[in-house]
Amino acid sequence: MRLFATTLLTTALISAPVLAETVEIEHNGLTLNAQLELADGSSLADGVLVLTHGTLAHSGMELIVALQEMLVDYGVNTLAVNLSYGIDNRAQQMYDCAVPARHTMQDAVAEISAWQDWLDSQGAGPRYLMGHSRGGNQTAQYTLSDPDRVDAQILLAPATWDLDDTLSGYQKRYGKDVGELLNQAKSMSAEALLEGESILYCEGSGASAASLLSYYGDYPNYDTPTVLQQTQTPTLVIAGTLDDVVADLPEKMAEVNRDNVELVEVEDADHFFRDLFTDEVVDYAVEFIEAQ
Repeated sequence: MRLFATTLLTTALISAPVLAETVEIEHNGLTLNAQLELADGSSLADGVLVLTHGTLAHSGMELIVALQEMLVDYGVNTLAVNLSYGIDNRAQQMYDCAVPARHTMQDAVAEISAWQDWLDSQGAGPRYLMGHSRGGNQTAQYTLSDPDRVDAQILLAPATWDLDDTLSGYQKRYGKDVGELLNQAKSMSAEALLEGESILYCEGSGASAASLLSYYGDYPNYDTPTVLQQTQTPTLVIAGTLDDVVADLPEKMAEVNRDNVELVEVEDADHFFRDLFTDEVVDYAVEFIEAQ
């Protein structure tokens, strides 16, 4: 056990005093922010778990806050990153669909890397990553690209993906053929705006050509089990048995035949692991960390 070994056993049943602060860094002309929580008597040199939220969410969402509060009770330092979605110093709130989308999947992966750079500059010790939903997939993609800086990863209901389902889902949700929009976007500059078009959960928000091509293009690695077929990093995947957002995750994970990848299922939990299900997630996560 290399991370938090001196505090895991002694703080399991009590709340440790916490040093909590907002951290800001500069990245590609934007200010990024994250919430850092250090257990009493601990420092980044002891190690840290980096948390990444899901689609158009934020670091102050209920699940992320609950995870930070519970993990620190076990002496686990955490850094909950707030993805910018192209917005300078974005607030801890859901993405405002009145703002045209100019962000991409690849931007999020690059921001995870930027936070790793910051942790390097702070002399951080062992590095664990944890991502929820689409943030789980982005975490897995980052880890695959930069495995030397990740000791292990925990993916909480990570996103699955299928191109045909993605295209048909857009048609069902918005009544429009996204294939036609993609062809249009390919003929435009990356920053050009398709005004009034819909993207992700944002109806009629408008989106840049790059954003539309990123979220609806043919990228097999948007499917987390596909990424995990390639990873060498110790990985714990946590699924909820009542999750109707990534309902096919357990079935797809059954096809991942790698000794370094483990799947556990939380009975009766949905996509957001609320209340007592959060406790189960933390129990699995701490046990996994201790085993590294």
